[in-house]
Amino acid sequence: MYVDHTLKGRPLIHSNYGTIDVSPKPDTLRLATSEAIVTISPRSMRLVKEGIGPKGNIIDAAILAGSMAAKRASDLIPFCHPIPIDDVKVGITIMKESLKVTSQVKSIWKTGVEMESLTSVAVAALTIYDMLKPVDNSIAIGSIRLVRKEGGFKRVTKNFRKRSVAVLVMSDSREKSQDKSGRLIIHRLERVGFDVASYEVIPDNKDLIIDQLRILCDEMRVDLVLTCGGTGIGSRDVTPDATLTIIEKKLDGIADALRAHGQRRTPFSMLSRGVAGLRNRTIVINLPGNPRAISESLDPLLGGIYHAFEMLENHKH
Repeated sequence: MYVDHTLKGRPLIHSNYGTIDVSPKPDTLRLATSEAIVTISPRSMRLVKEGIGPKGNIIDAAILAGSMAAKRASDLIPFCHPIPIDDVKVGITIMKESLKVTSQVKSIWKTGVEMESLTSVAVAALTIYDMLKPVDNSIAIGSIRLVRKEGGFKRVTKNFRKRSVAVLVMSDSREKSQDKSGRLIIHRLERVGFDVASYEVIPDNKDLIIDQLRILCDEMRVDLVLTCGGTGIGSRDVTPDATLTIIEKKLDGIADALRAHGQRRTPFSMLSRGVAGLRNRTIVINLPGNPRAISESLDPLLGGIYHAFEMLENHKH
């Protein structure tokens, strides 16, 4: 942020703030539950119970207002994304001296719904205030809070055991000094706690790729191998063929998820022949060679990979 002092002493504030770009994220089920407490007088409590407030039934109005507010949160909160809302459940619980407003919001989308849930209970509480203010000067709205939030992919934490990864780039034309795609993968994985055990750029030669994959899986025993490039339908695109030769179990769901994620961004993702599989305890995944495609592929990949490691170690899931 900076201040422009050109308007005759009146500062003009400029800001480069904006919404967070969530376009690379995959759609996942998101859920949030919030609550608000509205304290009212005993007389107002009787009106609420009898459904005869000055402006009508208070509980019905508050539930309707909360449901509508969840769908309009982005109109009220500047940096809140407009998102599709799949379900809103607003409830009013009558307590001894107060009303507890709850709202559960659900969406299958790229970002969480906690702001929608919080907006929902806030507006429902304000509606109760508006419905009772002609007869009650003691109304107080307090304790608006997020109760529960679920969804999205698991993120690596400080307690997460570091995993080793090998990056293998296939290219007939690039040297390691010219490679952007492999370095992009390394930078991203190091940020989330992986140890890079190997990084090589080799030609598009099936036998050479097979030999290198066997070394990484059988001798170095890395946790994860990410190949880069050679997944198309050209005569020199042999990475999937080499990978199928060495893997013991196919992980078709990973490859399908990467293609589906990419297809929403480019119509050419369908042409990728990339595969994924397991050799010993090493997960091998083919990624495309284009840096942009790689950046888009890593987001839907990482959350599932964390869980795959836990499954390989027979953790509950």
